[in-house]
Amino acid sequence: MLEVRRLQILLAVAEHGSFSAAARALDYTQPAVSHHVARLEDEVGLALVTRAGRGVRLTEAGDALCFHARDVIARLGLAEQEMADLAGLRAGQLRIAAFPSATATLVPPLLARLRDEHPDLVITLVEHEPPEALQLLHAGEVDLVLAFAYPEAAGDGDSAVELVPLLDDQLLAVVPPGHPVVRRERVRLRELADETWIAGCERCRRHLLHACAGDGFAPRIAFATDDYVAVQSLVAAGVGVALVAELGLRAAQRPDVAVVTLEESPARQVFIVLPRASRRSPPVEAAVVALRAAAEALPPRVLV
Repeated sequence: MLEVRRLQILLAVAEHGSFSAAARALDYTQPAVSHHVARLEDEVGLALVTRAGRGVRLTEAGDALCFHARDVIARLGLAEQEMADLAGLRAGQLRIAAFPSATATLVPPLLARLRDEHPDLVITLVEHEPPEALQLLHAGEVDLVLAFAYPEAAGDGDSAVELVPLLDDQLLAVVPPGHPVVRRERVRLRELADETWIAGCERCRRHLLHACAGDGFAPRIAFATDDYVAVQSLVAAGVGVALVAELGLRAAQRPDVAVVTLEESPARQVFIVLPRASRRSPPVEAAVVALRAAAEALPPRVLV
């Protein structure tokens, strides 16, 4: 492999017409320039310069190599500039996938911060529940995923990704305002065993079944919707009760429902998912910093 620095020296010799003039331009000694050109000739197996009076001129091989060297060095310069732009976040893109309540709570301050600090960064967002979002990450279609996992699924590891914990998202019981448990500081799930239940996404439904089984009953699930506002609307209408993660209530909490803390205080973990790599790209690193700040800036508790 030809050394770029020797190609640069050959170009300087071609431009200035002698080893000594090239040495002055490069701040080298004349013997050093002569040595590098000789080593380059050894590498290609051809004479690259020939004496011409007090100076030198390129041979046919030297002309050909300089032609390619100019292109190589120009492209390396463009690569260095692009890397500098990316490192300074003056260019590049960031593709995010997030679940709905994270989109409504954590993503807006992330986007606002990146817009203010790195206005030239191109950011896109798609909304998906974790299983679909992780498929996009594995396919290389997004750079970063906001996901969650329930405690009973915490061991479902994936060696191809890195998890960056953000926060514990507490699960709360949402009941009609006149429900008997409303004025209690904490209640047990089994106290709601006779209620009709409203379930969320498939993973949320599985957790509801798991949590209720742990408290000795099977919930009677009559309704299911992924929309946490719709869940609250059904509760407000008096047709059922639900478990809702705190991020969903931070995003939108109806005034005509009551939120009750559970004695077991269950929580799901919210984290950033990244492709496992030895070095994060500057846009991803900036996003991780901004998301941590957004998580820390959340108020201590949702109003209950």
